[in-house]
Amino acid sequence: MSYTKDQANPPARFELRVGGLHVTVQRIPGWLVALVTTVGGAAGTWWAQH
Repeated sequence: MSYTKDQANPPARFELRVGGLHVTVQRIPGWLVALVTTVGGAAGTWWAQH
């Protein structure tokens, strides 16, 4: 299914269904990507040092 900007409901970027839990993300914010990358890098550095 193709998507055009004039459609009211664009396809979800991320959809997670586990049991009764249903999470749908339409747009992933840039600050969240930066936060996950920073935390992952810090955790990886900490793990490599120990």
